[in-house]
Amino acid sequence: MYTVKEAFYTLQGEGARAGRASVFCRFAGCNLWSGRERDRDTSVCRFCDTDFIGTDGQNGGKFREAQSLADFLASLWPEHSGIATPYVVFTGGEPLLQLDSVLIDAMHAHGFEIAVETNGTVIPPAGIDWLCVSPKGASTLIVSAGDELKLVYPQPEALPERFASLDFTHFYLQPLDTSALEALPAPAAALAHYHEVLARETPMTQCVNYCMANPQWQLSLQTHKISGID
Repeated sequence: MYTVKEAFYTLQGEGARAGRASVFCRFAGCNLWSGRERDRDTSVCRFCDTDFIGTDGQNGGKFREAQSLADFLASLWPEHSGIATPYVVFTGGEPLLQLDSVLIDAMHAHGFEIAVETNGTVIPPAGIDWLCVSPKGASTLIVSAGDELKLVYPQPEALPERFASLDFTHFYLQPLDTSALEALPAPAAALAHYHEVLARETPMTQCVNYCMANPQWQLSLQTHKISGID
């Protein structure tokens, strides 16, 4: 059984594949936060602004078999796409709580290249074509190699220096999106650091300065938010 929050056709908005046409499949559930505000203070990841609870998003639902989910995701790709390789991004929440080799094989059978965006705390199954790891807080990072390491910055418990020697092809810093945090109650203990950030240098400025001082890192912007794409 696969529990999908939402699935849709769009352009990849972040990192090395930004701008690429993609089918996004967001799985419900995460191992670092329940997704409920009452649990934010005690969670490992405390700044998430993504709704990954339930199946009430666009095209959300429960799929009993890998083949039925793969068939559905493949149907979201445009029929007349020329020579473009179909591309699917599995995300969450934490997608590796559900993504398995059976679903990977079914997507490959449809001709899809498979990308995953994970927090790096779960060992990925074989067959993933593009692996993006986004470390969160003080979580124990199990996945130490891949195509892309994309670090939301700043995180007081996840400094870039902690990851700079890992075996990734690309290293990105992505400014913390404070727009959602601004709307949350300031007294929440988990958000105290981020409200302090808002009062000082913006996350964008901090990312720019860090990347310029440490050229191993590149700046990743959330272009889907800038362009108004879902």
